[in-house]
Amino acid sequence: MNAKKVIIIGGGVAGMSAAHELIERGYEVEVYEANTRYVGGKARSVDVPGTRLQPSGQALPGEHGFRFFPGFYRHVIDTMSRIPFMDKTGKPQPGGVAANLTPTKTIMLARYGKKSIIVNARFPQTKAGWILLLDNIFRGMDTGLTDEEKSFFAARMMQLATSCKRRRDNDYEKIGWWEYMEADNFSETYRTLLVIGLTRTLVAANAKTASTKTGGNIVLQLVYCAIQPWVNPDRVLNGPTNDAWLTPWKNWLLEKGVKYTHGARAVRVEMQNRKVSGVVISLHDADNSRKKEIIVQGDHYLFACPIERMAELINDEMIEADPCLTYLQQLAPSVSWMNGIQFYLNEDVVINKGHIIFSDSEWALTAISQIQFWKDYDLSQRYNGKIKGILSVDISDWLSTKYRDVLAENCDPDTVAKYVWEQIEKSLNVEGKKVVDRSMVEFYYLDRDIKWDKKKHENTDKEPLLVNNVNTWALRPTASTDIENVYLASDYVRTNTDLATMEGANEAARRAVNCIIDADGNKSHYAQIFKFKEPWCFDLMKLWDRYRYSKGLPYSSDFPWLIRKLTSILSMLFLAEGILKYFFGKLMVSKEAGFIITTMVLTLAIAALSACFNWGPLSAFLLAYGMFGILLWYAVRRQDAFLKKLLLFGLLAGFVELMADNWLVNDIRSLVYP
Repeated sequence: MNAKKVIIIGGGVAGMSAAHELIERGYEVEVYEANTRYVGGKARSVDVPGTRLQPSGQALPGEHGFRFFPGFYRHVIDTMSRIPFMDKTGKPQPGGVAANLTPTKTIMLARYGKKSIIVNARFPQTKAGWILLLDNIFRGMDTGLTDEEKSFFAARMMQLATSCKRRRDNDYEKIGWWEYMEADNFSETYRTLLVIGLTRTLVAANAKTASTKTGGNIVLQLVYCAIQPWVNPDRVLNGPTNDAWLTPWKNWLLEKGVKYTHGARAVRVEMQNRKVSGVVISLHDADNSRKKEIIVQGDHYLFACPIERMAELINDEMIEADPCLTYLQQLAPSVSWMNGIQFYLNEDVVINKGHIIFSDSEWALTAISQIQFWKDYDLSQRYNGKIKGILSVDISDWLSTKYRDVLAENCDPDTVAKYVWEQIEKSLNVEGKKVVDRSMVEFYYLDRDIKWDKKKHENTDKEPLLVNNVNTWALRPTASTDIENVYLASDYVRTNTDLATMEGANEAARRAVNCIIDADGNKSHYAQIFKFKEPWCFDLMKLWDRYRYSKGLPYSSDFPWLIRKLTSILSMLFLAEGILKYFFGKLMVSKEAGFIITTMVLTLAIAALSACFNWGPLSAFLLAYGMFGILLWYAVRRQDAFLKKLLLFGLLAGFVELMADNWLVNDIRSLVYP
């Protein structure tokens, strides 16, 4: 039987993720990507034009925006772990491409005219980390926040943590982050640090319009990761994205048989009998001159292009077959700009050992000093030979806030670079210290998606980002459509991640692949879909809030006495679990092995205590059924098929043993119990 062919439109993270899952399941896969050279969409890095000045011919590395891999990313990390990567000796690297991720140490909040706030990026792992944590606790951070503002923020975060899923999905989707955090009622410091500052680290999110459902869930995940010792909440690649991830990925896909066509822009979708019969592709050269048009055909069509491109491709015949596609055209304007600029420095200035949030900057800047994380990366043979460091900056506010009475949107590239650097200097050169200086900058690269129109005196952005504004969840589609051979795989698809990120794109691709597997009756296993991990110690409070929500009642922090006490006990158990996970991680013991060791130790300890204090048969009964219940809970929670089968086998064996004992004791009386 011939393999089914899947046509994938778009070769970004979503398209490559779908190709990865499909080729592993025996499908014939063709990817058509508009970019004439690079893969990975907005995740790509690039060779900066005009910087091959040395005899080596190596260009400076540029990017659409720096890569950030939070600890709650699971889909894309799972895929990365399955991409082979060869080390310098030519041997496969354990962990694949995922092993190229390296944790950061600290996060800096830089402010105009004030000392920067530096906090641990993760639970302390070193002496320096503990010193920083203890210093922040006992000396306090000069945040400028009042006690009332801190208490209110903590209460709002606790409300998010203990609200049931239905309330989050239904009510918080309709509330903007600005409104939820009551930003207008507090100080400018509160707004810049806790309201605007947190959302700008996510994507091109506007605090006044971003959904609390999305923003709140992501902020919670960042907090949860930061307080768990076994999690790396903030990771970056150990080299340019193409080198450390995307090029090995593309090479692996090609080796497996994926056909990858560059310079291929979808221009029209052909319909026949309420199904897609083909997609018209315009082929372009590197200079974007059109060569010809072709029609590509397959059994399934998976669209992994951005929302603004997908909206252009939808035609009347497609809408007639699936009226819900009109929602995509309504969703298309919900985009904003988040583009990078890199400053190439003649000094390797390690401003911070991790990300920098310029909390007071008008253009919502975030940055990272990259070379400290790029092991063995040689800059000396690039550009003019003087480059020693790279400060990579993301600009998240191009359209709403002015600096020097001008929007970033209305500045030519040189002015953008000049004003961004000024905002950086104002944030870092404080209290008489000069951390950076314009003389350090040898060259800059502004993402080429930003196109300057000299006549209109304004920029356009070729690749904006979807923003999760309030009340837009209802407009977003699932991966399947009513057109039986059409599937959607991009970051606007409904996912658990619910954010325009690499993680959201990868999850959307997995969902689309699962739909194709299901439609074909394919016997392959489904691509795994992960849920956000949340502390189970709050489950009782969420259950109580779900009861209140079902009665039409608002959220209340006044939980019943019993629930508060039980939650306190569960919190201590959660903390104990965390400590055990931390130590097992240090000992290189897997989570499953650590859990089994812990349950065995507890079983032996309780059995020993029962024997010493003569607790009797009731203790044995509680121990047996209690431990079985814990193991069953773990197997279901982890979706561990082997452990489920083992528990079923043990249960059946136990009943057989009971019947055998009964026969031996009561019938033939060959077994005597005292």
